[in-house]
Amino acid sequence: MGTSLTASIKTPYGPLMRLQVGLGFLAFIMIGMSDGMLGVLLPSIRGYYQVDKATVSLIFLASTFGYLTSAFASGLLVASIGIRRLLLLGVGVYVFGVCLITLQVPFLVLPLCLYCLGFGVGIVDAGLNSYFVGFPRSTLLLNFLHAFYGVGALIGPLIASGLLELKFFWTTSYFILIAIGVLVLTGITLFYGATNLHVSDRASSDDSKENVLFSALRLRVVWLTAAFLLFYVGAEVSMGTWSYSFLTEERHEAALLSGWAVSGFWLGLTIGRLTLGHVGERFGNKRLIQGCLTGVVVGVLLVWLVPFGPVTALGLWITGFSLGPIFPTTIALISNMVPHRLVPTAIGFAASLGSMGAALFPWLAGNLAESFGLWTLLPFMVVLTVFMLMVWFFLQGRPKIAPPVEG
Repeated sequence: MGTSLTASIKTPYGPLMRLQVGLGFLAFIMIGMSDGMLGVLLPSIRGYYQVDKATVSLIFLASTFGYLTSAFASGLLVASIGIRRLLLLGVGVYVFGVCLITLQVPFLVLPLCLYCLGFGVGIVDAGLNSYFVGFPRSTLLLNFLHAFYGVGALIGPLIASGLLELKFFWTTSYFILIAIGVLVLTGITLFYGATNLHVSDRASSDDSKENVLFSALRLRVVWLTAAFLLFYVGAEVSMGTWSYSFLTEERHEAALLSGWAVSGFWLGLTIGRLTLGHVGERFGNKRLIQGCLTGVVVGVLLVWLVPFGPVTALGLWITGFSLGPIFPTTIALISNMVPHRLVPTAIGFAASLGSMGAALFPWLAGNLAESFGLWTLLPFMVVLTVFMLMVWFFLQGRPKIAPPVEG
C-alpha cells in the first residue's frame, strides 16, 4: 500500500519510509472507519439505549472534549516525548475506548468511551500530520494520507450496514477497529522514530528555549487555521454522520441504498484527495481550496433542493469530492506561514482543535434535528461552508514565511 503510492509521488522513499507511510495510511483507515460506522450505527445505538437524537448527541460532545484536550496537549507532548511516543499514546487511548464500547457499557459510561476516541484520534491526526509534513512533496503525501481516511469512511458504513443486515449486534463492528488498532500499535513500535525527517528532531535543535506552544498560540495565523479546519471537519463529519439518518428517516429511502449513498460521499472524499492534490500543485493551493468550497455548496444544494434518489447520491458524491483535499492542503500550507521551529506545534494544535469539529458540529446537528427535524442538516451544512469561506478570506491573505533550506 505505502509502496505503490510513494512510487506515484515519484520521490526516493526507502523501505523504512514506505513502511512508515503505509502504517500512517492504515491508521487513517481506522479513523475513517470509526467515523463512517458511527453514522450507520446511530439508530441502533439510540434503540439499544432508548434515547432520543438530542441525548445520543451527547457522545459527540464528549468527543469534543477529547479533541480539545488533545489540541492543547499535542504540541507540548511532541516537544517532550517525541512523535513516536505521542502516536503510541494516541492509538493506545483510542483502542482502550473502543474496547469499552464492545463491552456494551451503560449509556452514562458511553461518553467516556467517546472522549477516549476523540482524544486518541486528535493525537494521532496531529502526530501523523506533523510527522509527514517533513517528507518530500508533503502536500501530495498529506492528500494521500487523508485519502485513506476516506477509504476507511467509505468501507465503514458498508461493513456496519452489512453486519446489521446479517443481524449482528451493533458493537460487532468495533471489534474490527480493535484488530486494526493493535496492528498499528505494533507497527509504530517497530518502525517509527528512525527517519532523518523527524520534524520534532529538527525543531528541538533550535536554540530558542521559549515554550513552543505559547509561541505558536500567539500567532494569529495558527488560530485562523484552527478555526478554518474546525468548520471544515464539522461540515465533513456532520454530513457523513447524519446523512444516513436523513435519508432513511426524512426521505424514507431503503436502509441498504442509503448506506451505499453515504459510502458514495466518502468515495467522493477519497477520489478528491487522490486526484485534486495534483491540481493544487499545478494551479495553486489557494485556487484549489476556493474551487472546492464552491463545489461543497453545489453538492449540498443538489441534495437539499432535488429530493430524487440518484440526484441525492450525486450531490453527496460532489460534496465529498469537493471537501476531500481541503484539510490536507491546509495542513501543508501552514508550514509556510509560521516560523520553522513552530511547525510541529502549530500543525498539532490546528489539526487537533480543527478535529474538534468532528464532535462539536455533529452534536449541534443532532440537537437541531431533534428540535426541528432532520431537514435542518442541509441548511446547517450551507452555514458551515459560509463560515469556512469567511475564515478563508482572512487566512489566505496572510504572508508566507519561507522555511530554512535543509541540507
